Amino acid sequence: MGDNSDICNQKVILDSINEGVFTVDNAWRITEFNHAAQRITGVSRAEALGQACYDVFHADICEKNCPLKRTFETGRPVMNATASIINQQGARIPIRISTAILKDENGAFIGGVETLQDLSQVEELLKELHGRYTFEDIVGRSPAMQRLFEVLPQIAASRSTVLIEGPSGTGKELFARAIHNLSPRRKKRFVAVNCAALPDALLESELFGYKAGAFTDAKRDKPGRFALADGGTLFLDEVGDISPAMQVRLLRVLQERVVEPLGSIALQPVDVRVVAATHQDLAQMVKTGAFREDLYYRIRVIHLTLPALKDRRADIPLLVEHLVTKFNRLQDKDIAGVAPEAMARLLEYDYPGNVRELENIIEHAFVLCRGEVIELQHLPGELRTADNRSEAHSPLSLREREALHIGEVLRRNHGNRAAAARDLGIDVSTLYRKIRALKIAVPETDGRSRR
Repeated sequence: MGDNSDICNQKVILDSINEGVFTVDNAWRITEFNHAAQRITGVSRAEALGQACYDVFHADICEKNCPLKRTFETGRPVMNATASIINQQGARIPIRISTAILKDENGAFIGGVETLQDLSQVEELLKELHGRYTFEDIVGRSPAMQRLFEVLPQIAASRSTVLIEGPSGTGKELFARAIHNLSPRRKKRFVAVNCAALPDALLESELFGYKAGAFTDAKRDKPGRFALADGGTLFLDEVGDISPAMQVRLLRVLQERVVEPLGSIALQPVDVRVVAATHQDLAQMVKTGAFREDLYYRIRVIHLTLPALKDRRADIPLLVEHLVTKFNRLQDKDIAGVAPEAMARLLEYDYPGNVRELENIIEHAFVLCRGEVIELQHLPGELRTADNRSEAHSPLSLREREALHIGEVLRRNHGNRAAAARDLGIDVSTLYRKIRALKIAVPETDGRSRR
């Protein structure tokens, strides 16, 4: 009688849990299947009991990377792995999985338990967040980036030449491509050339092309980048590095909209929108005579300045999430995210290489990470060194770091204040007080609708 009562109590407890729970014996046959598991899969308990778990779930990781199989083989639990299952109606359901071994009172292995969390609503929220804070593969929610997002469609709709200034690694080519992709020219080519990578003679032939016989190795006609971009957009990266002589030729093309290939006596009309970019201060170069003033004002019809990553630290968690998703896809991994200590160090770092350096850091961490979360030891040495940044020299004050950390925890919990307070180890009332005192921007949703 006592055993039946215990079993009944266990079922009541399992059915009261919002996450799906099922157990298997050592032959992979399902021995328990709670109410939430039925709801997530669309399979009834009666149908599931006695079936092999892979016949019930049809998950994308059942064949190659089953978390429960990994637990059986290693004896270690798996925490927060992500996967997708196909429910009874044929729909894809994203889930989060945790596993553990089941033992009897004598410590003998008798099977395993797996919990499932339906991530459908979370995925929808992330899509909404992604849509709100991304723009043509550019990621940012800081005020500076949002202001740029607001003006890009109007800039793209115009025919005007654009100058993009900003430190190396801030994504100037991404912005140039966004302008092209949003413009009426998007069906024609986007052609890029790095002006700093070529000496004058090569740059001239690359930009303007040449006719057969123009020089010894010119066996046949070659169209230049201006001709290739006809009807589309030409991106001149590092335009501040071109020589005075090349500046004169470029100015003429922009004024007259014609190019003269090397060795040709005929002018070739081109319909090209030019987007130029540089990491240098062109206005200062004009003052020193290193850059022509007339060319400067010809390319600076519309001017965009991209901020350094250290000046938009609020974007770092979002960029990290974006990069983790990217490298999971490229490297066929399933890393859930970044540990708080590692994220704190990423928020502190100055990023002389800007977004490009952050991308390299996350790729480095992916190579070293063998678990499900990127830890501090997976980051490059310059970020791991304990004394590489003292409190006194940190670019963020303790108050700023606390605000960023609380904001990140709130975002991770989709605005659910109670869940965020639990993660932070503080009372909800304390969290509300800190939100007000630190002026933390909270998500519009409070997260409770997920349940």
